[in-house]
Amino acid sequence: MTSHRYPGAAWLAALLVVTLTGCQTMVQAPSPVSAMGSGTPAATTPASPARVTRPATATPATDAGGELKDLVSAEPVTSQVAQAPQTPEETSVPDLWDRIRRGMALPGIESSLVRTHEVWYASRPDYMGRMTVRAERYLFYIVEEVQRRKLPMELALLPFIESAFNPQAESRARAMGMWQFMPATGRHFDLAQNHFRDERRDVMASTRAALDYLEQLYAEFQDWHLALASYNWGEGNVRRAVRRNANAGKPTTYENLRMPRETRNYVPKLLAFANIVKDPKRFQVALPIIPNHPYFDAVTITRDIDVALVTELARISEEDFRALNPSLKHPVILAAGTPQVLLPWENAALFNTNLAEYQGALASWTVYVTPRNMNTARIARTVGMSDTELRQVNDIPKGRVVRKGSTLLVKRSAKVKRDVSERIAETGQLKLTPIDGTVVNRIRAKAGETVASMAKRLGVSAQSLAKWNRLSTSTRLAKDQRLTVYLPRNYGKRNRR
Repeated sequence: MTSHRYPGAAWLAALLVVTLTGCQTMVQAPSPVSAMGSGTPAATTPASPARVTRPATATPATDAGGELKDLVSAEPVTSQVAQAPQTPEETSVPDLWDRIRRGMALPGIESSLVRTHEVWYASRPDYMGRMTVRAERYLFYIVEEVQRRKLPMELALLPFIESAFNPQAESRARAMGMWQFMPATGRHFDLAQNHFRDERRDVMASTRAALDYLEQLYAEFQDWHLALASYNWGEGNVRRAVRRNANAGKPTTYENLRMPRETRNYVPKLLAFANIVKDPKRFQVALPIIPNHPYFDAVTITRDIDVALVTELARISEEDFRALNPSLKHPVILAAGTPQVLLPWENAALFNTNLAEYQGALASWTVYVTPRNMNTARIARTVGMSDTELRQVNDIPKGRVVRKGSTLLVKRSAKVKRDVSERIAETGQLKLTPIDGTVVNRIRAKAGETVASMAKRLGVSAQSLAKWNRLSTSTRLAKDQRLTVYLPRNYGKRNRR
């Protein structure tokens, strides 16, 4: 769905097996499976990933005055892990790569591009290794879903091409997640995008949406190459290219259509990677083993709860938690909007046990709805926070006014007993406007500029420019790429392009 550039080779990330330890009052975790190992813990049957089900919530209360308020009915604190026996595919095929090979069904393409990409991947074992380390968390679940739908197993490899299996990946065009959904396409396939989470990054939700989309495209074109081209380029563009060739009496297959360079290379990249998976010895590639069993399980969340508490009870790091739950933006999980989270499967039962025994407060955050346009300093005084902390937790740059009806994450006082409502958790948005004397500009980058060099040219901080555009300060910009910049109203036009 977005353009990709091959990164250079770098060191292969070392894989550490971490021994989970905990305080004496909590149950200890069993020894985890090595991320690159092939064995399973003794006398343990891993659980298959749970299906997401949304618990019922009460009708939310509203408060036009914007006061901190009770927003959802309190529910008993329970959390259950769905368990399932191993499938025949799990017990008979120990390596997930073998399972993928057995389900491959895409027709090949006679193209030099396929060979070119085979050589590129095969000559970069470090890059292949890093991608595999990331994919190990998610690939089993995707394979299960592809097999359940009876689709070609090559589709399970598509995130290698789209994002190198990075759920935090974001393109210049604002496509996000492993499957690289654009905002509008994500909304069309019911991927929530609000102030609290972006389901384009959600492992389960984005996989469901991507496979739905691919099935829809195949139903239209009856050709997997054209369906994949549409996934990258858009079905309207492919439809017009097919019609153009048909009207000219030319073949309408993928190889014969006129299309952008990125799309021309898109299917050959996938086929090249699939060919390496199919026969790694032929390409002298050693694929790290990925065990053919679930990496994670879904646990039910019925009350708002801090991420820090979840990681403490589950005995995992926040980094590992965020890798499995990349759609969550803040330090709290709002149960009405996120009724389940993913945990490494051996830590899921540990979390349930420790949560059942936990007696303290679950959440230290709640939501404030602005009753009118307000600056952050005023909001901070109202909710008892510092301006800096309020802006940091809500990712608000300096010099912004928060518009009426916006939802902000704020510290939860002891007076607030109820959780955030489903209405707020599902639809809450943060809308900002410049302070008086500041205007929003869309300014083109010059050739060779980075975010940092463009910021210097415009007289703004590199950190601010990066935050306004969700980029890093080191991002290299394309010539004429437009960035959002907040500048004084009287900023000289001579500096704009």
